[in-house]
Amino acid sequence: MIKRFPSLPALAGALSLLAVAAGLAVTQSSAEEARLVPPPAVDEVPGAAPETAVLAGGCFWGVQGVFQHVKGVTSAVSGYAGGDAATAQYETVSGGGTGHAESVKITYDPRRISYGRILQIYFSVAHDPTQLNRQGPDSGTQYRSAIFPADAEQARVAKAYVEQLDRAGVFDDRIVTRIEPGHAFTPAEDYHQDYMTLHPTSPYIAINDLPKVEALQRLFPEAYRADPVLVSAQTN
Repeated sequence: MIKRFPSLPALAGALSLLAVAAGLAVTQSSAEEARLVPPPAVDEVPGAAPETAVLAGGCFWGVQGVFQHVKGVTSAVSGYAGGDAATAQYETVSGGGTGHAESVKITYDPRRISYGRILQIYFSVAHDPTQLNRQGPDSGTQYRSAIFPADAEQARVAKAYVEQLDRAGVFDDRIVTRIEPGHAFTPAEDYHQDYMTLHPTSPYIAINDLPKVEALQRLFPEAYRADPVLVSAQTN
């Protein structure tokens, strides 16, 4: 049975207080940092066949968790992109020298959600695109903000969108998101998949990631789905 998150802010808030009491460092919640950015002026022409988007924005647990709650997304898999397939293992990537970023491969139905809409959610709630080589409590190039376009059209849309948001001054600082074409995606180890759903009471998840799903529900109510699309449900 899939567990729902009936009160994400309450759960995150309670665990934040427990973390403070235990002396753990707590950063500003992602729900507070989230903002609804304008939709892209340039988007892909939708087709009928399923499409994929590979995005990196800090720890893949949170990015995966956000897009598993987005309508039109049929799969969101945590993994690695940006380096060689031979070094795509968690312990090696965590060293920061492989070129990989913790990433999420999102498969979606373009008849229900566009690539541009996925990017709007990515920039609005999935991460902070102004943080260079870090995200929240995690630092290193493996946590960089990066888009790995599947083709030239995705690269064109992503580049135009970053320029649009920078020109509009949506964020207080410039966007540091890198657009890195020509890289393959390698799925992460099984224990990283569906991590947010499987570990909702983990202090890291409650403080850093559950607020992102709450922000998705608040800022994109028409795109939010309560039951996440899980990797485990598709492989069993």
